Amino acid sequence: MRAVRLHPPGGIDALSVDEMEAPQPSPGEALVQVHAAAITRDELDWRTDRLPAIVSYELSGIVEEVAGDAGDLATGDGVFALTPFDRDGVAAEFAVVPAAFLAQKPTGLSHVESAALPLAGLTAWQGLFVHGELQPDQRVLILGATGGVGHLATQLAAWRGAHVIGTVSAGAAELARGFGAEQVLDPATPFVGSIEPVDLVFDTVGGDALPRSADVLREGGRLVAVAEEPSPEIAERVHATYFVVGPDREQLVELAQLANDGMLRPAIDSVFPLKDARAAFDRVMSPGKRGKVVFEVDHA
Repeated sequence: MRAVRLHPPGGIDALSVDEMEAPQPSPGEALVQVHAAAITRDELDWRTDRLPAIVSYELSGIVEEVAGDAGDLATGDGVFALTPFDRDGVAAEFAVVPAAFLAQKPTGLSHVESAALPLAGLTAWQGLFVHGELQPDQRVLILGATGGVGHLATQLAAWRGAHVIGTVSAGAAELARGFGAEQVLDPATPFVGSIEPVDLVFDTVGGDALPRSADVLREGGRLVAVAEEPSPEIAERVHATYFVVGPDREQLVELAQLANDGMLRPAIDSVFPLKDARAAFDRVMSPGKRGKVVFEVDHA
């Protein structure tokens, strides 16, 4: 099979498309024919201690084979997943994935769209609902409301029935409103005096907006961050949480249902074949990107 692998010493110039043996599933795993795999801006820095390694941790595809107890999975099922970060990635023609992390692919989305959903969608879900405990009618400030995680967080918060306030870069205000934001701010705008106190701040971008956002949290509110860890000074003032997303099949099932119901749709920036791996990573690290960069795997 073909696979996009990162070789020592790392970095975009160390990417290559290699021919290698297709993996074989162990009990409790499934072999998936990969139709699409999405990539993330910083992921070339995640695995430098175990190179060479296949890139990408988000896939959509078709179950080719199951080994042992694979739950309700069957050959031919359309599936998608965020795969564990401590093993090879999935930018390849075939990938082995623990069956416990595979969910039925959203029927209303293409493989490219489905591959773009797991990491950002699970980050948004866990940030808003697990760590942020967001409830209907509460007020949430989403920093980066049209970004990779932020555009899904905006849709999910609106679906939950929250009052959504979002910060966006110039020219993206209408896009944020289309995702469900009721109030939109430039990130440089002073928050105090511009918005009423909020129950939750969800920071997806980091930078100087993060410490300023703590000033508009109501008493007992929560600040949840994924881009950078809040400083000790912020943690002393408010309930602050920093987390790294983890795979979760049950949450993927929820996301898939919302996508099937037309309530959630991931944004796609661009699509590349495996052979253009370096161009794909050039794009994912470029300014002005809107949505996910995805490999589409040709099995012809």
